[in-house]
Parts: sequence; C-alpha cells; structure tokens
Amino acid sequence: MLGDKLFYRELIKNLFSDPFEVKFWDGDIERFGEGEPKFRIIFNEPISKAKLLSDPSMAFGEGYMYKKVEIEGNLQQAIESIYNNSESFLRNDSKYATIIQKVSNSLKISKNNVQHHYDIGNDFYKLWLDETMTYSCAYFKTPDDTLKQAQINKVGHILKKLNLKKGETLLDIGCGWGELILTAAREYGVKATGITLSVEQYEKSRERIKSESLEDLVEVSLTDYREVKSRKFDRIVSVGMLEHVGKDHLREYFTKIRELLCDGGVSLLHSITSDGKSGPNSWINAYIFPGGYVPGINELVNYIMDSSFQLIDIEELRRHYGRTLEHWARNFENALPEIRKSKDETFIRMWRLYLNSCAASFNTGNNSVHQILFSKGINDSLPWTREYMN
Repeated sequence: MLGDKLFYRELIKNLFSDPFEVKFWDGDIERFGEGEPKFRIIFNEPISKAKLLSDPSMAFGEGYMYKKVEIEGNLQQAIESIYNNSESFLRNDSKYATIIQKVSNSLKISKNNVQHHYDIGNDFYKLWLDETMTYSCAYFKTPDDTLKQAQINKVGHILKKLNLKKGETLLDIGCGWGELILTAAREYGVKATGITLSVEQYEKSRERIKSESLEDLVEVSLTDYREVKSRKFDRIVSVGMLEHVGKDHLREYFTKIRELLCDGGVSLLHSITSDGKSGPNSWINAYIFPGGYVPGINELVNYIMDSSFQLIDIEELRRHYGRTLEHWARNFENALPEIRKSKDETFIRMWRLYLNSCAASFNTGNNSVHQILFSKGINDSLPWTREYMN
C-alpha cells in the first residue's frame, strides 16, 4: 500500500498549475505546490496503475464517474488548472502523452461502454439547453446576454454571413432541432432543407415546422449527408457536425459539399478545432462522442483549398464556447432534481465531468471553434467588407 502511495505522489505531484491537496484512501492528506490549496483530490480507492500509465484520461474519467475519485472545489477551475500546466500527465500535449499514446493506440474500448450521444431523449436536453434547443456554441454580443439570446445571435450571425436572398435554397447538415432552418425560412424566405441522423431531433423539427406553418419552405429528412443525391443548393451550412465525421472522412465531406453546391454557392462550416498537436481524449471518445475527431484548423483550410474552394472568411469563437458550456453546466446542476428521476448517479457524474471539462478546454485554449466561409468558384455578390456580417 505504501508503494501505491509513492507511485501516486510521483504521478500527480505536477497535476495542477495551482497548489492542491490530496486525501488518500487511508485518510492521509498531503499538499503539493506553494500556497493555500485551491482543490482537493480524494481517492476513495486506488486506481489501477496500469490504467493510469496506459490511458490516464480514461482512468481518471472512469474514476470520477464511479466515485473512486472526487474533486473538492470548483470542478471546471480544477480542470483548467490541469490544462494550464504543460507538465500535467493529463494534458494531451504533455511529455507523458507521447509515451502514453504509443500504448493507448492498441487499446480497444468495449462498445458496451459507448453512450450514443443523441439518443438520450429530447426531454433530457430540454432540461438544460435554452428554449431554442440549440446544442452548439452560442454567440455573446454582450456579457449580459442570456443563453437564449446568445443562441439567437449565433443563428443570426451565421445567416448574415451566408448573405441569403429570398427564394434561394439552403441545406443544413446536422440540423439539430431545426432552429436555423426555421429562422432562415421565416426571416429570409429561403427554401431550407435540414438533415439529421437523430430520430428525436427529426421528429421535433417536423413538429416545429408544422406549428409555424412553414411546410412550404422547410423540410427535414432523416438522412446521412452522403445520401443526398441529384440536388443542388445555393447555400450549405453545417454547425457542430463535422466533429462526428472522423479523420478518414474529412476529404469525403468537402467533396460532397462541392457536389451539392451550385456554382458560386457559399458554404459555412462551424466546427470545434484543435491546434493539430493534441491527441484525442479516449474518455470523451468512449462515453460522450464515439468515433469523433476534432480536426486541426490547418487541416480544414488545407482540405478547403485542395477541394478548389475559394476561402472567404475565418472567425474564431473560442471564448464564446467556453461561456456557452458554463451556461449548460449551471443549467444541468439546476435541473438535477428532474434529471435524477430518470438518470442514475454515474450518468450524472459523467455529464458533469463532460460539460465542465469542455468548458475548461475552451477557456484555456486546449480547443477552439471556428466558422469558415468558402465558395464554389468566384462569388462577387457578397459585400466587399465584413460589415454585413455584424
């Protein structure tokens, strides 16, 4: 047991950028760093040494889910402290990650552990998203914007960038619960098509289209974007969907966009991005977004240029996503009495860790989010300056 504690001390002594405290399973307490501890890690029981060395993200993620590990203090700030420390063994780009990834490349996570992210149910998401049911980065024009207002801002911001005209056709790949296509039809008079792979999103979108009497302008389909055939669109938008495509299918995505766009057509891609150096988080991949891949911004630009598109505009929205996730995390905690009626404690801890760790990741620059505007061939109908986007 003493050997276990020595192993833990050596492994976690540089875990945070701030001073912290550890309480071991036998009640011993030890401080690390100079100054008053800002966080306390409580090990209710030891975690497998092999798991910690081979895949620390999975080991700590599962440890937190199953109450082997507790964090006293602000969870988001604790994770930010990890990301702010380049020497932390939980940082993807740390010196430890180079060693760990050589081992973890051979690990296979059982499909029984994979949670299908969008099959949880509309009732669950409704508890902590805003009224528009928008599940992607919001756009805060002022610090006082509510989450709902910021999501309305985001949809408006995207539609302005697309420079829509009445009667044009718009395709939304991964349309969620339909907020963007409904707004585009209602405010710009475009013919909007949304596609999704989520049955619950599809049914809710159809319900919203009918309730607003927009059947003549808006349609939604339970379809993979690769299955859209023999159609052309003036505008194509994709918000928060590319992260699910996978590294090996990125080129295929842009090839399909080129096929579906009219000549001179414009597309906007809104995607989480990385710096191209950090590896995937195995815990997120196993429990939150199976099969996901966060592309580097350099990858996306290269694919766009290689596909002979004209690159028009790139905007970074990293801090907006950090604030969005902070809103979601607060809403989630406030909704716990209702959530506990249908979800167990392991699920709750999993989602708490997911929301807080993502907020921390964006706030510290470990991840970012970009909106990229590009066209198929030359488009001289767009305004000369960016003022029209504001």
